[in-house]
Amino acid sequence: MTDTPAPAAAEEFWEARYRDTGRVWSGRPNELLVQEAGALAPGTALDLGCGEGADAVWLASRGWRVTGVDISATALARAAGHAADAGVGDRVAWERHELGPSFPGGSFDLVSAHYLQSPVALDQRSVLHAAARAVAPGGTLLVVMHAGWPSWQTEPPFDAVFPTLDGVLAELALPRDGWTVVTRRTARRPSMSPEGGEGFRDDHVWRLRRTVVE
Repeated sequence: MTDTPAPAAAEEFWEARYRDTGRVWSGRPNELLVQEAGALAPGTALDLGCGEGADAVWLASRGWRVTGVDISATALARAAGHAADAGVGDRVAWERHELGPSFPGGSFDLVSAHYLQSPVALDQRSVLHAAARAVAPGGTLLVVMHAGWPSWQTEPPFDAVFPTLDGVLAELALPRDGWTVVTRRTARRPSMSPEGGEGFRDDHVWRLRRTVVE
């Protein structure tokens, strides 16, 4: 998704988002992560844009060793508290990165990138390429993005270009002899308006498996 950049720098925007409110997210893992990664054998995982840590904690509770990454120090502090409360604090490492300018090192059996879409500047293409490079042979890249505004959103809050299923694969340009597309689909989920009105939102899902090098 390409957005019109807001005046604030990305770090300032996201830190204010978390610092100036209570809990932002539900504390439950993203359902599409549960659906796509639930049957994977645990290994090492990288959670990009981990927010308050629900996905990382869920993975850790299933035996993964997780690195959770976010731009907001406040979000990471909440995530660490969530992991400690869940009894998996020793299975998750937390790192602060402004994805694009910096990126965690290492390779991982699962790299999860959920909703790397922002109303402030984000070089999404370079981040996804870095995410693919971080997948170990035999590992999985899982990408989930909003496919459009919620059904109840009559006046979009900013200009945005949403990704297409084929467009993201074309941008990644991963070699066919090195990757297998396991999932390429659009999922519809309930989405409630701030006023309590019922609606839905569509998300695109890509799960790719990196070929094991013989």
